[in-house]
Parts: sequence; structure tokens; C-alpha cells
Amino acid sequence: MESCIAAYGGMVWSIARKHAREDSDAEDLVQEIFTTLWRHADRFDARIGTEATFIGMLARRRAIDWLRKQGRRPDLEPLSEASLEVRASSKHPSSAVDHGSVMQALQRLPDETQRLFRFHFEGGLSHSEIAKETGLSLGTVKTRLRRGLLELRTIMGHLDSLPQTGAPAS
Repeated sequence: MESCIAAYGGMVWSIARKHAREDSDAEDLVQEIFTTLWRHADRFDARIGTEATFIGMLARRRAIDWLRKQGRRPDLEPLSEASLEVRASSKHPSSAVDHGSVMQALQRLPDETQRLFRFHFEGGLSHSEIAKETGLSLGTVKTRLRRGLLELRTIMGHLDSLPQTGAPAS
């Protein structure tokens, strides 16, 4: 692996740097590329292309996958003190949701949706892990979770209009 890094490190670095915004991201990407190369080195076939072509294509594909993955993540910026103060004093209904209301709303969802929510939110399973666990297709898992979240939002909106137990109705 050392000789591979020595021979192709520059090429991989240039591919990674082309796709990453920051040097630290490029470094992470280079590490990912060489790890993938290590795992899939057996796929190299000299009849199809040279080592440089194989490594270059693998690096390019991995960089594109990485870039797509980064595109799905929002750019997060730290909140200023002023925005934290505004947020804490906000009376907007969505700024504070009590646990009891959420649990009440969850109980109104179909059993299958509740089960998928437990896998995802309590168990921390990814969509593909849930698909493997349940035997559902990945698309079905994603669709049902999304629909469940939309339905939960609707239910939570209706709960806001109901009088709270122990609180006078207005």
C-alpha cells in the first residue's frame, strides 16, 4: 500500500482537491479513496486498463459520491448569542414541543409507521438497515418514514388547537 500511495498519491490528491472545498476535506477524501482501493484492489483487471486508470477512475467515482453526500448535508454555521436569546424567548408554537404531545401524536400513527420510527429514531438505524431488518424495500422504508413525518406534523398541528389537560380552554 505504501508503494501505491507513493506512486499515485499525487494523482489521488489532485482529484480529491478538485472536488473538496477545504484541504481538510480533501485529506479525508484521500484517506477514503485509499481505504476503498485497499478493500477493492481485487477488482483491478490489467486486461481492461492500467493501474493508473483503475485508481484514477476509483478516485473520481469516490470523490463524486463524497461530493453528493456533502451536498445532502446543510452548511451549518454556529448561532450567534443574539439568535440564541431570541430563540429562547420565542413564543412561536413550534419552538417548544413537550414530550407528552409528541408521544400522544405518535400513538395516533399506524403501528407499522410507529415501528419504523422506533428503528430509525430510537434504534438509530439507517434507512438501508431498516430495510434489511424489516424485509421492506429501501424505497418503501424512505416513503413510509417521510409520510409518517408529514402525518405527525399534521397531527401535532391539530393537537395545538385542542385544549390541554389541566389547562383552561381559551
